[in-house]
Amino acid sequence: MPPTSFRQSVCRWCYPTIPLPELAAAARDLGLGSVELLDPAEWPVVQKAGLTCAVANGTTTITEGFNRLEHHARFVPSMIERIQACAAAGLPNVICFPGSRAGMSDEEGLANCATGLRQIVGAAERAGVTVLMELLNSRVDHPDYMCDRTAWGVELVRRVGSERFKLLYDVYHMQIMEGDVIRTIREHHASIAHYHTGGNPGRHEIDGTQELNYPAIMRAIRDTGFTGFVAQEFIPTRDPLTALREAVQLCRV
Repeated sequence: MPPTSFRQSVCRWCYPTIPLPELAAAARDLGLGSVELLDPAEWPVVQKAGLTCAVANGTTTITEGFNRLEHHARFVPSMIERIQACAAAGLPNVICFPGSRAGMSDEEGLANCATGLRQIVGAAERAGVTVLMELLNSRVDHPDYMCDRTAWGVELVRRVGSERFKLLYDVYHMQIMEGDVIRTIREHHASIAHYHTGGNPGRHEIDGTQELNYPAIMRAIRDTGFTGFVAQEFIPTRDPLTALREAVQLCRV
């Protein structure tokens, strides 16, 4: 059996009652390499604990992003600025979103996103920072979100045509939208640069109370040769750090 090739991270927003310095220290003690989805002012806090922020917050939002041409004048320069800030801080990835459909066809959204993203990937290539677009479900948590299918995201990666634009594959979200998680990872791992966990239903612990088999999913990720980060992104229903410790151990395959 090959050793685990990837590192683990944790998403800060899932632990709102724990001060960030305490969460960073706990993450370090659990052997994690990152606390993520942080704004620039928070990056030094986790770096002081010897961690990185594997995915920095970008400037787009879940409802407003690159799928509308009128947003490009705002988001292109702000994302370039954020990419440059990530590079200066030594952070590997920054997140972005397409926005809501609001009646827009998938094809128009693809074309518009590709147009906007092509304007920032040159800066990302020069900076050595990867821009990630997250796959989210539009059925339960984010109604009308555009990047809600792996095939759509993979096609956008193809159209942008840069190694510095990839997908953030959220296992919880894609289980809701399409299932077939392991086959999807095996077939499309070249378009994926980051993963998120979460139990379904409910986005709680990734243990035996939910339907996903995370050890098998982690083995599938490992077997692709993935060397990036897998981030724990579930909402604990019991002692949060105990739940995090158990999840981290479960994903060490």
